[in-house]
Amino acid sequence: VPIRDSSRRGQLWDRLRLFWFGVEGGYNILVMERLGPSLEDLFTYCNKRLSVKTCSLLGEQMIARIEYCHSRSFIHRDIKPDNFMMGSGDNAGIVYLIDFGLAKRFWESSSSAMGGGHHIRYKENKNLTGTARYASINTHLGIEQSRRDDLEALGYVLIYFMKGGLPWQGLQARTKQEKYSKITKSKLSHRVDSLCQGLPDEFGEYLKRVRGLKFDEQPKYEQLRGLMASVRLRSNYPSDEEHLDCKIMKSLLFQREQQFEREKRSGPLTPPGYYH
Repeated sequence: VPIRDSSRRGQLWDRLRLFWFGVEGGYNILVMERLGPSLEDLFTYCNKRLSVKTCSLLGEQMIARIEYCHSRSFIHRDIKPDNFMMGSGDNAGIVYLIDFGLAKRFWESSSSAMGGGHHIRYKENKNLTGTARYASINTHLGIEQSRRDDLEALGYVLIYFMKGGLPWQGLQARTKQEKYSKITKSKLSHRVDSLCQGLPDEFGEYLKRVRGLKFDEQPKYEQLRGLMASVRLRSNYPSDEEHLDCKIMKSLLFQREQQFEREKRSGPLTPPGYYH
């Protein structure tokens, strides 16, 4: 189950198929394409470490998914490994972005017949929205989120995959606010070079570029994907690394398929609760 190379244009915008949604028996129900494991599942199954080449392959697709979300005038605001899922079956090598419960429109369309619109306004003193471990520095500082923040969060996700963790994990605090404050200080104190020490230069360059974006600036997504592609294509990262992770992923997908078959044989599923 090789992770799909997203360098071909037709693979940039893979979207989850939605079959039906509505209310049934007092439950809000959403019926969509069945997916495989989340990237957090894959990471855990791989003993909490993914190879550089696998992360570059994943990174290309993850940037493309975020770009598509932004192209629809929304920012996700909760980029984390649990919200990226692998496909199943023929789509097992495709990454999907899920859970838009915290998403927000960043582009306000004009009511004018001429079209147009404007970017949401810069604001401060905002509460942290998302997951503190991966949130951007500006999010911690209370600044309104925009496209740059989704991409910075992705940078931390990729570092987490390759290094097995982030420096601000496991900080002890008495309250949530105290913990957020400690995480903020840790993120501010860690330079990009130290965060990305031992990784290909492209990952540090990625983080520097997205951190350097202005609030309303449109990211150069193609260039960011190009950084991932240059790592993927470099000859001194053996393809064996990719195959190792993919074999593990194939095993995990097989286990999920077996579990699903057992659930089907056991009888009707319990009605689901509310879905975002």
